[in-house]
Amino acid sequence: QVQLVESGGGLVQPGGSLRLSCVASGFTFSQLHMYWVRQAPGKGLEWVSSCENFGGRKAYAEAVQGRFTISRDDSKNTVYLQMNNVKPEDTAVYHCAGSKNWCSGYVCYEKFLYDYWGQGTQVTVSS
Repeated sequence: QVQLVESGGGLVQPGGSLRLSCVASGFTFSQLHMYWVRQAPGKGLEWVSSCENFGGRKAYAEAVQGRFTISRDDSKNTVYLQMNNVKPEDTAVYHCAGSKNWCSGYVCYEKFLYDYWGQGTQVTVSS
């Protein structure tokens, strides 16, 4: 059974930090490119970050560049999103996703682009 299970979300103050985790099972994690995609309240999906398989290329949306860091630990079948200096506009449900195909850029928000998709974890940035 294929699963992507996100965790680590919660309430954080502006300027604070949070680390999201996504544990994968049911497929060969190391061979897939992994992604984070978010959905803010009342808005559509927004691509956040991409991480190539075997820890290669990484890419970030302009809105998070310099504040968020994506990483992966293939020995733990886990992809992370370290979120620093968070802003209220980062409030969203964060989904991790996996795909055999590489994608980076704002066009990578469509769910159909991904082979695997998690249910998401809520991040709320508020004072």
